[in-house]
Amino acid sequence: MTSWDSYLAVATFLSSPEEFMGWFVGFVSLFSTNLLRPLRLALTSSNKNATKNSMLSVNGPKGTRREGKKFRQYAAALSTTIGPFAVGTVLAWTSPVLPMLQSENSRIPITADEGSWVGSLIAIGAIIGSIPAGKGADIFGRKPTIAALAVPFIISWAMIYFATTVWELYVARLIAGAVIGGVTATVPMYIGEIAESSIRGELGSYIQVKVTLGILYVYAIGPFVSYEGLAILCGIIPVIMFVLVLLVAPETPTYLLRAGRRREAEHSLVLLRGHEYDIAGELEELQQQLEEEQNRSSKFKDLISSRATVRASIAVMGLLSFLSFSGINVLIFYAESIFKSSSSSISPQVSSIIIGVLQVKFTFASALLVDKAGRRVLLLISDSVMAVCLGCLGYFFWQSEHGVDVSAFSLIPLISLGVYISTFSLGFGPIPGVMMGELFSPDVKGLALGIVCVIASLLEFVVVKMYQNLLDWFDHGITFWIFAGFCVLGTVFVWFLVPETKNKTLQEIQNELSGKKKSNNRKDNPKGSKKHHMMDSLTGDQTHAAIV
Repeated sequence: MTSWDSYLAVATFLSSPEEFMGWFVGFVSLFSTNLLRPLRLALTSSNKNATKNSMLSVNGPKGTRREGKKFRQYAAALSTTIGPFAVGTVLAWTSPVLPMLQSENSRIPITADEGSWVGSLIAIGAIIGSIPAGKGADIFGRKPTIAALAVPFIISWAMIYFATTVWELYVARLIAGAVIGGVTATVPMYIGEIAESSIRGELGSYIQVKVTLGILYVYAIGPFVSYEGLAILCGIIPVIMFVLVLLVAPETPTYLLRAGRRREAEHSLVLLRGHEYDIAGELEELQQQLEEEQNRSSKFKDLISSRATVRASIAVMGLLSFLSFSGINVLIFYAESIFKSSSSSISPQVSSIIIGVLQVKFTFASALLVDKAGRRVLLLISDSVMAVCLGCLGYFFWQSEHGVDVSAFSLIPLISLGVYISTFSLGFGPIPGVMMGELFSPDVKGLALGIVCVIASLLEFVVVKMYQNLLDWFDHGITFWIFAGFCVLGTVFVWFLVPETKNKTLQEIQNELSGKKKSNNRKDNPKGSKKHHMMDSLTGDQTHAAIV
């Protein structure tokens, strides 16, 4: 076994309890006389319905295929999501560092207003990076674009390490924000194009899992290392990202086909699905979809003229907007300061670590639930509970700010924020990233995600920058009630305007957004009725990935 195969084994081992059981069974079975069979068992799909619904007739015997192995799909996704891990370190950096910089013995003394700029400028930087990264992924490929994003990440941490003035911090945070925009525009696109539909939601959720791990990483080490030490420990992450993406992640079959590199697309599919997987059916689906797209371009006028793209843009834009106005990044950026203001009996540093642990655990739970429970139900539960938690938090601070003794309820902020971050991580945290990779068609995905991320970044900048102003005007209580109100509006938005994408191929999602109804009888399609009937009866609820 090569070092590359060893990494794949470890990545898969850590990625899913079902995959873990597959490896465990394979290991125990090594004591049997037939060694090859248990090893194959350990590497086959862990999907419970894979055997029952495994065969999909596309072109007769030669086109018959089944779901591929999930092994390398997990490995590729986990490699590219090192980028979101680095994003998490950038987001959480202000929580332990701003108190350092605002202290009396700070190496770079800053005011509260300057601290708000340090926190919020990454949102402006995201505007700079999202559109170029999205278009770069269409021109140069998903893999090289994601790998190249590691370079400005490293530059930003180096600038933070050597900074002596607040203006150098501003520039470093702008650069880091640009990379965040690039990661947001490219990683969901990559995962959406390599994953089969049965695990696409789970793999897409790993984006937010890695973001939360990056946040926890900074919360856990930030209070115990120096300013310079934290910059070094965070700067190591993009180096790891660069190496793993180059060595492990293959280019997506969708991009390779669009670039006219069919042989490489075939090799990529075999690499991602396994050598026993018959790629003919999936290649035919991809090619058919690309031929339909040849008459369409990715200019802005095409975005607003396509019903599917408009509906996708509204859904994604709404999700990202209400995510921003839920106040999540305010709570991440200023976690220690908020807990310090609450005068809790638990130290702000420990409270922040508890919040980080809960965020990781529930984001990972979402990764396991998103393909079972569905996107909409998790979003609805998430945003509604977040509204209640912020309402309770606001009431606690409002009472405290009006002279009421709340010392007996000093744990309310930790409990409220703990439940808030847990339910956020269950739905509104990871699922918008999943749906960003699902709702747009490949011909407009790069441009559409770039534009959406620009608008969302502007809103995020407004929220984070205005937080300090809201505190000056209203104090904590009313400020958190404002965030709670937006969570209520977000719940209503999801109920009426966000489609369910669970267990649907990317082509089925596009058809639904376009208003095309699925044929339910053979009269609607006499020539292809037999083929479609076989596909429906054999796949059932567990549809295959039409990666488009």
